[in-house]
Amino acid sequence: MKIAVIGTGYVGLVSGACFAAWGHEVVCVDKNAQKIDGLAHGVVPIYEPGLDELVERHSAAGRLRFTCNLAEALNEASVVFIAVGTPPRAGHGDADLSFVYMAARELAPLIDDDTVVVVKSTVPVGTGDIVQKIIGSVRKTGTFSVASNPEFLREGVAIRDFLEPDRVVIGVEDERAREILMKLYGTSLDAHKTPIVMTQRRTSELIKYAANAFLATKITFINELADLCEQVGSNVSDLALGMGLDKRIGTSFLNAGPGYGGSCFPKDTMALLRTAQDHGVAVRIVEETVTANEARKRRMALKVMDALESDVEGRTIAILGLTFKPDTDDMRDAPSVPLIETLQRFGATIRAHDPVGMENAGRILSDVEFFEDPYECAHNADAVVVITEWDSIRKLDLARLKKSMRQALLIDLRNAFEQGAAEEIGFRVSAIGRPTTARYEVTNSAALPGSKQVRGRRNAEDASFEMAGDSNDNL
Repeated sequence: MKIAVIGTGYVGLVSGACFAAWGHEVVCVDKNAQKIDGLAHGVVPIYEPGLDELVERHSAAGRLRFTCNLAEALNEASVVFIAVGTPPRAGHGDADLSFVYMAARELAPLIDDDTVVVVKSTVPVGTGDIVQKIIGSVRKTGTFSVASNPEFLREGVAIRDFLEPDRVVIGVEDERAREILMKLYGTSLDAHKTPIVMTQRRTSELIKYAANAFLATKITFINELADLCEQVGSNVSDLALGMGLDKRIGTSFLNAGPGYGGSCFPKDTMALLRTAQDHGVAVRIVEETVTANEARKRRMALKVMDALESDVEGRTIAILGLTFKPDTDDMRDAPSVPLIETLQRFGATIRAHDPVGMENAGRILSDVEFFEDPYECAHNADAVVVITEWDSIRKLDLARLKKSMRQALLIDLRNAFEQGAAEEIGFRVSAIGRPTTARYEVTNSAALPGSKQVRGRRNAEDASFEMAGDSNDNL
Protein backbone atom coordinates (compact mmCIF):
# COMPACT_ATOMS: atom_id res chain seq x y z
CA MET A 1 0.00 0.00 0.00
CA LYS A 2 1.29 3.47 -0.78
CA ILE A 3 1.12 5.85 2.18
CA ALA A 4 1.80 9.58 2.37
CA VAL A 5 2.68 11.23 5.67
CA ILE A 6 2.37 15.00 5.91
CA GLY A 7 4.79 16.29 8.53
CA THR A 8 8.20 14.93 9.54
CA GLY A 9 8.13 15.85 13.20
CA TYR A 10 8.23 13.27 15.95
CA VAL A 11 4.93 11.56 15.12
CA GLY A 12 5.21 11.80 11.35
CA LEU A 13 8.78 10.54 11.12
CA VAL A 14 8.33 7.63 13.53
CA SER A 15 5.04 6.63 11.87
CA GLY A 16 6.48 6.84 8.36
CA ALA A 17 9.55 4.78 9.25
CA CYS A 18 7.45 2.13 11.01
CA PHE A 19 4.92 1.84 8.18
CA ALA A 20 7.91 1.28 5.88
CA ALA A 21 9.16 -1.40 8.28
CA TRP A 22 5.82 -3.17 7.72
CA GLY A 23 6.60 -3.26 4.01
CA HIS A 24 4.51 -0.32 2.75
CA GLU A 25 5.72 2.31 0.31
CA VAL A 26 5.93 5.52 2.32
CA VAL A 27 6.56 9.10 1.24
CA CYS A 28 7.04 11.69 3.97
CA VAL A 29 6.49 15.30 2.95
CA ASP A 30 7.44 18.50 4.74
CA LYS A 31 7.84 22.18 3.79
CA ASN A 32 11.18 22.41 5.58
CA ALA A 33 13.62 21.85 2.73
CA GLN A 34 16.64 21.67 5.03
CA LYS A 35 15.04 18.92 7.11
CA ILE A 36 13.99 16.95 4.02
CA ASP A 37 17.46 17.23 2.51
CA GLY A 38 18.97 16.01 5.76
CA LEU A 39 16.59 13.06 5.98
CA ALA A 40 17.34 12.14 2.37
CA HIS A 41 20.99 11.90 3.44
CA GLY A 42 20.28 9.94 6.61
CA VAL A 43 20.32 12.85 9.08
CA VAL A 44 17.52 12.32 11.61
CA PRO A 45 16.62 15.65 13.30
CA ILE A 46 15.33 14.17 16.59
CA TYR A 47 16.79 11.78 19.14
CA GLU A 48 14.81 8.57 19.40
CA PRO A 49 16.61 5.26 20.02
CA GLY A 50 16.67 3.12 16.86
CA LEU A 51 15.02 5.69 14.58
CA ASP A 52 18.14 6.62 12.63
CA GLU A 53 18.83 2.97 11.84
CA LEU A 54 15.21 2.39 10.78
CA VAL A 55 15.24 5.42 8.48
CA GLU A 56 18.56 4.42 6.94
CA ARG A 57 17.53 0.80 6.34
CA HIS A 58 14.19 1.46 4.71
CA SER A 59 15.40 4.46 2.74
CA ALA A 60 18.11 2.24 1.25
CA ALA A 61 15.48 -0.39 0.45
CA GLY A 62 13.41 2.21 -1.40
CA ARG A 63 10.38 1.89 0.88
CA LEU A 64 10.85 5.28 2.56
CA ARG A 65 11.29 8.56 0.70
CA PHE A 66 11.27 12.24 1.64
CA THR A 67 10.12 15.20 -0.43
CA CYS A 68 8.88 18.79 -0.28
CA ASN A 69 6.59 18.13 -3.26
CA LEU A 70 3.10 17.47 -1.91
CA ALA A 71 1.66 16.42 -5.27
CA GLU A 72 4.43 13.84 -5.69
CA ALA A 73 3.81 12.45 -2.22
CA LEU A 74 0.04 12.17 -2.72
CA ASN A 75 0.14 10.64 -6.19
CA GLU A 76 -1.52 7.18 -6.02
CA ALA A 77 -1.47 7.18 -2.20
CA SER A 78 -4.28 5.09 -0.73
CA VAL A 79 -3.91 6.63 2.73
CA VAL A 80 -2.71 10.12 3.66
CA PHE A 81 -1.76 10.79 7.28
CA ILE A 82 -1.82 14.33 8.62
CA ALA A 83 0.87 14.35 11.31
CA VAL A 84 1.63 18.04 11.76
CA GLY A 85 2.12 19.87 15.03
CA THR A 86 -0.77 21.08 17.19
CA PRO A 87 1.02 23.27 19.77
CA PRO A 88 -0.93 25.10 22.47
CA ARG A 89 -2.02 28.57 21.49
CA ALA A 90 -0.26 31.21 23.57
CA GLY A 91 -2.53 32.50 26.29
CA HIS A 92 -5.41 30.18 25.41
CA GLY A 93 -4.42 26.60 26.30
CA ASP A 94 -6.32 25.03 23.42
CA ALA A 95 -4.58 23.39 20.48
CA ASP A 96 -3.46 25.46 17.50
CA LEU A 97 -5.00 23.60 14.55
CA SER A 98 -3.79 25.94 11.82
CA PHE A 99 -1.26 23.42 10.48
CA VAL A 100 -3.90 20.66 10.35
CA TYR A 101 -6.33 22.86 8.43
CA MET A 102 -3.60 24.10 6.11
CA ALA A 103 -2.65 20.52 5.28
CA ALA A 104 -6.31 19.69 4.56
CA ARG A 105 -6.68 22.68 2.22
CA GLU A 106 -3.50 21.87 0.32
CA LEU A 107 -4.12 18.15 -0.08
CA ALA A 108 -7.78 18.49 -1.09
CA PRO A 109 -7.26 19.14 -4.84
CA LEU A 110 -4.35 16.68 -5.10
CA ILE A 111 -5.61 13.39 -3.67
CA ASP A 112 -6.97 10.60 -5.84
CA ASP A 113 -10.58 9.49 -5.59
CA ASP A 114 -11.29 7.10 -2.69
CA THR A 115 -8.26 8.29 -0.71
CA VAL A 116 -8.56 7.95 3.06
CA VAL A 117 -7.28 11.04 4.86
CA VAL A 118 -6.31 10.21 8.44
CA VAL A 119 -5.73 12.79 11.14
CA LYS A 120 -2.92 11.39 13.29
CA SER A 121 -2.11 14.68 15.01
CA THR A 122 -3.54 15.06 18.50
CA VAL A 123 -6.64 17.20 17.99
CA PRO A 124 -9.77 18.24 19.91
CA VAL A 125 -13.14 16.62 19.38
CA GLY A 126 -14.74 17.72 16.12
CA THR A 127 -11.52 18.48 14.22
CA GLY A 128 -12.20 15.64 11.78
CA ASP A 129 -15.58 17.20 10.98
CA ILE A 130 -13.89 20.46 9.98
CA VAL A 131 -11.27 18.62 7.92
CA GLN A 132 -14.14 16.83 6.17
CA LYS A 133 -15.75 20.18 5.32
CA ILE A 134 -12.48 21.68 4.08
CA ILE A 135 -11.82 18.79 1.70
CA GLY A 136 -15.53 18.61 0.80
CA SER A 137 -15.43 22.20 -0.42
CA VAL A 138 -13.16 20.98 -3.24
CA ARG A 139 -14.19 17.37 -3.79
CA LYS A 140 -17.54 15.61 -4.11
CA THR A 141 -18.97 13.89 -1.06
CA GLY A 142 -18.28 10.16 -1.22
CA THR A 143 -15.04 10.48 -3.20
CA PHE A 144 -12.85 10.60 -0.08
CA SER A 145 -12.92 9.62 3.59
CA VAL A 146 -11.67 11.33 6.73
CA ALA A 147 -10.66 9.21 9.72
CA SER A 148 -9.01 9.63 13.13
CA ASN A 149 -6.07 7.52 14.27
CA PRO A 150 -4.41 9.03 17.35
CA GLU A 151 -0.86 8.07 18.24
CA PHE A 152 0.21 6.69 21.61
CA LEU A 153 3.97 6.92 21.26
CA ARG A 154 6.19 7.30 24.32
CA GLU A 155 9.39 9.17 23.66
CA GLY A 156 12.34 6.83 24.11
CA VAL A 157 10.39 3.68 23.16
CA ALA A 158 8.33 5.06 20.27
CA ILE A 159 9.35 2.44 17.70
CA ARG A 160 8.34 -0.43 19.97
CA ASP A 161 5.10 1.36 20.82
CA PHE A 162 4.26 1.67 17.13
CA LEU A 163 5.27 -1.81 16.02
CA GLU A 164 3.92 -3.60 19.13
CA PRO A 165 1.19 -1.31 20.49
CA ASP A 166 -1.14 -1.91 23.42
CA ARG A 167 -4.00 -1.04 21.10
CA VAL A 168 -4.82 0.83 17.91
CA VAL A 169 -7.67 3.33 17.95
CA ILE A 170 -9.44 4.15 14.68
CA GLY A 171 -12.36 6.52 14.26
CA VAL A 172 -14.31 6.24 11.01
CA GLU A 173 -17.62 7.36 9.57
CA ASP A 174 -17.82 5.12 6.48
CA GLU A 175 -17.17 1.54 5.48
CA ARG A 176 -14.38 2.25 2.98
CA ALA A 177 -12.22 3.94 5.61
CA ARG A 178 -12.90 1.05 7.97
CA GLU A 179 -11.80 -1.54 5.41
CA ILE A 180 -8.66 0.31 4.32
CA LEU A 181 -7.41 1.00 7.84
CA MET A 182 -8.20 -2.51 9.04
CA LYS A 183 -6.17 -3.81 6.13
CA LEU A 184 -3.31 -1.42 6.94
CA TYR A 185 -3.09 -2.32 10.62
CA GLY A 186 -4.74 -5.71 10.91
CA THR A 187 -2.36 -7.56 8.59
CA SER A 188 0.72 -6.25 10.40
CA LEU A 189 -0.56 -6.65 13.96
CA ASP A 190 -2.30 -10.05 13.73
CA ALA A 191 0.77 -11.82 15.11
CA HIS A 192 0.70 -9.67 18.25
CA LYS A 193 -3.06 -10.06 18.73
CA THR A 194 -3.25 -6.29 19.18
CA PRO A 195 -6.74 -5.02 20.00
CA ILE A 196 -8.08 -2.59 17.41
CA VAL A 197 -10.70 -0.22 18.77
CA MET A 198 -12.95 0.79 15.89
CA THR A 199 -15.22 3.64 16.89
CA GLN A 200 -16.72 6.94 15.78
CA ARG A 201 -14.34 9.67 14.72
CA ARG A 202 -15.23 12.00 17.61
CA THR A 203 -14.77 9.24 20.17
CA SER A 204 -11.38 8.41 18.72
CA GLU A 205 -10.30 12.04 19.02
CA LEU A 206 -11.36 12.16 22.66
CA ILE A 207 -9.66 8.87 23.62
CA LYS A 208 -6.18 10.36 23.22
CA TYR A 209 -6.91 13.32 25.48
CA ALA A 210 -8.70 11.17 28.04
CA ALA A 211 -5.82 8.66 28.23
CA ASN A 212 -3.17 11.31 28.73
CA ALA A 213 -5.24 13.21 31.29
CA PHE A 214 -5.75 10.00 33.29
CA LEU A 215 -2.04 9.18 33.29
CA ALA A 216 -1.18 12.75 34.28
CA THR A 217 -3.65 12.45 37.16
CA LYS A 218 -2.07 9.17 38.27
CA ILE A 219 1.38 10.78 38.37
CA THR A 220 0.08 13.76 40.30
CA PHE A 221 -1.68 11.49 42.79
CA ILE A 222 1.47 9.55 43.67
CA ASN A 223 3.48 12.78 43.87
CA GLU A 224 1.07 14.17 46.46
CA LEU A 225 1.18 10.91 48.41
CA ALA A 226 4.99 11.15 48.32
CA ASP A 227 4.76 14.49 50.14
CA LEU A 228 2.59 12.83 52.79
CA CYS A 229 5.08 9.96 53.10
CA GLU A 230 7.87 12.42 53.85
CA GLN A 231 5.84 13.98 56.65
CA VAL A 232 4.72 10.76 58.32
CA GLY A 233 7.92 8.75 57.84
CA SER A 234 6.66 6.36 55.17
CA ASN A 235 8.27 5.10 51.97
CA VAL A 236 6.50 6.04 48.74
CA SER A 237 8.16 3.24 46.77
CA ASP A 238 6.66 0.62 49.05
CA LEU A 239 3.37 2.49 49.03
CA ALA A 240 3.32 2.45 45.23
CA LEU A 241 4.16 -1.24 45.14
CA GLY A 242 1.40 -2.06 47.61
CA MET A 243 -1.06 -0.08 45.50
CA GLY A 244 0.21 -1.11 42.08
CA LEU A 245 0.01 -4.85 42.66
CA ASP A 246 -3.73 -4.38 42.72
CA LYS A 247 -4.54 -5.27 39.10
CA ARG A 248 -7.21 -2.60 39.01
CA ILE A 249 -4.51 0.03 39.57
CA GLY A 250 -1.25 -1.28 38.08
CA THR A 251 2.32 -0.16 38.84
CA SER A 252 2.90 2.03 35.77
CA PHE A 253 3.02 5.79 36.33
CA LEU A 254 3.29 5.38 40.10
CA ASN A 255 6.90 6.53 40.38
CA ALA A 256 7.01 9.76 42.38
CA GLY A 257 9.07 12.58 40.97
CA PRO A 258 9.30 16.31 40.23
CA GLY A 259 6.15 16.46 38.09
CA TYR A 260 5.24 15.46 34.55
CA GLY A 261 6.42 17.29 31.46
CA GLY A 262 7.06 16.59 27.80
CA SER A 263 5.26 17.20 24.55
CA CYS A 264 1.91 15.61 25.42
CA PHE A 265 0.72 15.65 29.02
CA PRO A 266 0.89 19.42 29.64
CA LYS A 267 -0.53 20.27 26.22
CA ASP A 268 -3.23 17.60 26.16
CA THR A 269 -4.55 18.24 29.67
CA MET A 270 -4.91 21.94 28.87
CA ALA A 271 -6.61 21.21 25.55
CA LEU A 272 -9.04 18.81 27.27
CA LEU A 273 -9.88 21.50 29.82
CA ARG A 274 -10.56 24.00 27.06
CA THR A 275 -12.80 21.53 25.21
CA ALA A 276 -14.74 20.85 28.40
CA GLN A 277 -15.13 24.57 29.07
CA ASP A 278 -16.36 25.19 25.52
CA HIS A 279 -19.11 22.61 26.13
CA GLY A 280 -19.99 23.76 29.63
CA VAL A 281 -18.66 20.64 31.36
CA ALA A 282 -16.59 20.67 34.55
CA VAL A 283 -13.62 18.28 34.67
CA ARG A 284 -12.38 19.31 38.10
CA ILE A 285 -10.00 16.41 38.61
CA VAL A 286 -8.07 17.41 35.50
CA GLU A 287 -8.13 21.06 36.58
CA GLU A 288 -6.60 20.15 39.92
CA THR A 289 -4.05 17.89 38.23
CA VAL A 290 -2.79 20.74 36.05
CA THR A 291 -2.61 23.16 38.98
CA ALA A 292 -0.89 20.68 41.30
CA ASN A 293 1.68 19.68 38.69
CA GLU A 294 2.73 23.25 37.95
CA ALA A 295 3.05 23.98 41.66
CA ARG A 296 5.10 20.83 42.19
CA LYS A 297 7.75 21.78 39.64
CA ARG A 298 8.44 24.98 41.55
CA ARG A 299 8.16 23.24 44.90
CA MET A 300 11.12 21.08 43.94
CA ALA A 301 13.35 24.15 44.10
CA LEU A 302 12.17 24.68 47.69
CA LYS A 303 13.08 21.05 48.42
CA VAL A 304 16.60 21.73 47.19
CA MET A 305 16.81 24.89 49.26
CA ASP A 306 15.53 23.08 52.35
CA ALA A 307 18.27 20.48 51.93
CA LEU A 308 20.78 23.36 51.86
CA GLU A 309 19.20 24.88 54.97
CA SER A 310 17.58 27.65 52.87
CA ASP A 311 20.99 29.09 52.00
CA VAL A 312 21.63 28.77 48.26
CA GLU A 313 23.11 32.16 47.48
CA GLY A 314 26.63 31.63 46.20
CA ARG A 315 26.25 27.84 46.35
CA THR A 316 27.17 25.66 43.38
CA ILE A 317 24.51 23.11 42.46
CA ALA A 318 25.12 20.31 39.96
CA ILE A 319 22.05 19.20 38.01
CA LEU A 320 22.16 15.67 36.58
CA GLY A 321 19.56 15.14 33.87
CA LEU A 322 17.71 17.93 32.07
CA THR A 323 15.21 16.36 29.68
CA PHE A 324 11.69 15.63 30.88
CA LYS A 325 12.42 11.89 30.82
CA PRO A 326 15.28 9.55 29.80
CA ASP A 327 16.04 8.49 26.22
CA THR A 328 14.90 11.71 24.59
CA ASP A 329 16.36 15.16 23.91
CA ASP A 330 12.96 16.78 24.49
CA MET A 331 13.03 19.76 26.86
CA ARG A 332 9.39 20.75 26.46
CA ASP A 333 7.88 21.49 29.88
CA ALA A 334 10.80 19.70 31.53
CA PRO A 335 10.73 20.05 35.35
CA SER A 336 14.42 20.97 35.25
CA VAL A 337 13.67 24.39 33.74
CA PRO A 338 11.54 25.99 36.50
CA LEU A 339 13.73 24.34 39.14
CA ILE A 340 16.94 25.79 37.69
CA GLU A 341 15.45 29.21 37.06
CA THR A 342 14.12 29.40 40.63
CA LEU A 343 17.47 28.41 42.14
CA GLN A 344 19.21 31.00 39.97
CA ARG A 345 16.85 33.72 41.20
CA PHE A 346 17.95 32.87 44.75
CA GLY A 347 21.60 33.24 43.80
CA ALA A 348 22.75 29.69 43.07
CA THR A 349 25.35 28.86 40.43
CA ILE A 350 24.15 26.03 38.20
CA ARG A 351 26.25 23.39 36.49
CA ALA A 352 24.42 20.76 34.44
CA HIS A 353 24.86 17.45 32.65
CA ASP A 354 22.55 15.45 30.38
CA PRO A 355 23.53 12.63 27.99
CA VAL A 356 21.73 14.11 24.95
CA GLY A 357 19.65 17.11 26.02
CA MET A 358 22.22 19.85 26.61
CA GLU A 359 21.99 21.40 23.15
CA ASN A 360 18.23 21.88 23.45
CA ALA A 361 18.55 22.94 27.08
CA GLY A 362 21.05 25.61 26.05
CA ARG A 363 18.38 27.24 23.91
CA ILE A 364 16.10 27.60 26.94
CA LEU A 365 18.37 28.15 29.93
CA SER A 366 20.87 30.94 30.45
CA ASP A 367 23.89 31.26 32.74
CA VAL A 368 24.22 27.50 33.05
CA GLU A 369 27.57 25.75 32.58
CA PHE A 370 27.15 22.42 30.76
CA PHE A 371 29.40 19.38 31.15
CA GLU A 372 29.71 16.21 29.11
CA ASP A 373 31.15 14.41 32.13
CA PRO A 374 28.87 14.09 35.20
CA TYR A 375 31.79 13.85 37.64
CA GLU A 376 33.30 17.05 36.28
CA CYS A 377 29.86 18.63 36.58
CA ALA A 378 29.79 17.74 40.29
CA HIS A 379 33.31 19.03 41.01
CA ASN A 380 33.27 21.29 44.10
CA ALA A 381 29.44 21.32 44.08
CA ASP A 382 27.53 21.95 47.29
CA ALA A 383 24.80 19.59 46.15
CA VAL A 384 23.96 17.23 43.31
CA VAL A 385 20.35 17.17 42.14
CA VAL A 386 19.11 14.24 40.04
CA ILE A 387 16.18 15.36 37.88
CA THR A 388 16.16 12.77 35.08
CA GLU A 389 16.80 9.08 35.75
CA TRP A 390 18.99 8.30 32.74
CA ASP A 391 20.51 4.83 32.99
CA SER A 392 24.00 6.35 32.82
CA ILE A 393 23.13 8.50 35.85
CA ARG A 394 21.71 5.55 37.79
CA LYS A 395 25.02 3.73 37.24
CA LEU A 396 27.27 6.54 38.52
CA ASP A 397 30.03 5.60 40.96
CA LEU A 398 28.68 7.35 44.06
CA ALA A 399 31.99 7.17 45.90
CA ARG A 400 33.74 8.91 43.02
CA LEU A 401 30.92 11.45 42.81
CA LYS A 402 31.20 12.22 46.52
CA LYS A 403 34.95 12.62 46.33
CA SER A 404 34.65 15.38 43.72
CA MET A 405 32.05 17.39 45.65
CA ARG A 406 32.45 20.17 48.19
CA GLN A 407 29.59 18.78 50.30
CA ALA A 408 28.20 15.25 50.24
CA LEU A 409 24.61 16.21 49.60
CA LEU A 410 22.49 14.27 47.09
CA ILE A 411 18.97 15.44 46.26
CA ASP A 412 17.39 12.58 44.33
CA LEU A 413 14.17 13.83 42.75
CA ARG A 414 13.63 10.55 40.87
CA ASN A 415 14.62 8.03 43.54
CA ALA A 416 17.15 6.92 40.95
CA PHE A 417 19.51 5.31 43.45
CA GLU A 418 18.85 2.28 45.60
CA GLN A 419 17.73 3.36 49.03
CA GLY A 420 20.61 3.40 51.48
CA ALA A 421 23.37 3.14 48.84
CA ALA A 422 24.40 6.80 49.00
CA GLU A 423 23.97 7.06 52.77
CA GLU A 424 26.33 4.10 53.28
CA ILE A 425 29.23 6.08 51.80
CA GLY A 426 28.47 9.27 53.71
CA PHE A 427 25.96 11.20 51.61
CA ARG A 428 23.09 13.03 53.15
CA VAL A 429 20.18 12.14 50.85
CA SER A 430 16.99 14.03 50.28
CA ALA A 431 14.73 11.87 48.11
CA ILE A 432 11.07 11.88 47.07
CA GLY A 433 8.65 10.29 49.51
CA ARG A 434 11.38 8.98 51.80
CA PRO A 435 12.50 10.37 55.15
CA THR A 436 15.99 11.84 55.27
CA THR A 437 18.15 9.46 57.32
CA ALA A 438 21.62 10.98 57.43
CA ARG A 439 23.48 14.24 57.90
CA TYR A 440 25.68 15.45 55.11
CA GLU A 441 29.44 15.61 55.17
CA VAL A 442 31.58 18.58 54.14
CA THR A 443 34.28 16.91 52.09
CA ASN A 444 36.23 20.05 51.21
CA SER A 445 35.63 22.55 54.00
CA ALA A 446 38.43 24.81 52.84
CA ALA A 447 36.44 25.50 49.68
CA LEU A 448 33.44 26.65 51.71
CA PRO A 449 34.33 29.84 53.64
CA GLY A 450 32.66 30.12 57.02
CA SER A 451 31.35 26.57 56.95
CA LYS A 452 31.48 24.06 59.73
CA GLN A 453 32.73 20.61 58.95
CA VAL A 454 30.07 18.03 59.71
CA ARG A 455 30.63 14.32 59.46
CA GLY A 456 28.04 11.66 59.94
CA ARG A 457 26.60 8.37 58.86
CA ARG A 458 23.01 7.22 58.92
CA ASN A 459 21.34 7.93 62.20
CA ALA A 460 18.36 5.63 61.66
CA GLU A 461 17.97 2.08 60.59
CA ASP A 462 16.60 1.68 57.10
CA ALA A 463 14.11 -1.11 56.60
CA SER A 464 12.58 -1.00 53.15
CA PHE A 465 11.78 -2.96 50.03
CA GLU A 466 12.85 -2.02 46.55
CA MET A 467 10.10 -1.81 43.95
CA ALA A 468 10.97 -2.92 40.46
CA GLY A 469 8.78 -0.92 38.12
CA ASP A 470 8.67 1.28 35.09
CA SER A 471 9.50 4.94 35.24
CA ASN A 472 6.76 7.40 34.39
CA ASP A 473 6.83 7.09 30.62
CA ASN A 474 5.20 10.40 29.77
CA LEU A 475 3.90 10.42 26.25
